Amino acid sequence: MSESKYESKITSAGCPAEQIYRVLSNMENLERVRDMIPQDKIQEMEIYPDRVRMKVDGLGQKITIAIVDRIENDTIKYGAEGIPMQANFWIQLKELSPVDTRIKLTVKADIPMMFKFMIEKKLQQGLDQAAEMLAQFPYSQWN
Repeated sequence: MSESKYESKITSAGCPAEQIYRVLSNMENLERVRDMIPQDKIQEMEIYPDRVRMKVDGLGQKITIAIVDRIENDTIKYGAEGIPMQANFWIQLKELSPVDTRIKLTVKADIPMMFKFMIEKKLQQGLDQAAEMLAQFPYSQWN
């Protein structure tokens, strides 16, 4: 296996970094969007302030996504447990002004070489879509 690093495109959210950080650094906020999560893909979700445990379709076991590090209004780093590879990801925030915070997502994972080329493009597309979604999220309504 070789560790690979993937970065999303940089997106712009129209609010302060502090608002974004407050929402994304507390995983209990997932309760507010639980009904939007596809029940055929994710079941038995347990949500805590620093982690979420769930059974993901196709994995056959519960996985955990946990916040492993925080830098206030700057970075939130997550780790994954219960998946067949080492992986972590983080969200970086850079406030240029109170109405312009840049968002970038990064994933580092030990992906087996035989799977790397099969998932590389989809992983990059998923990161870019997630960054766009996070930039459009109505953070001010959640604070």
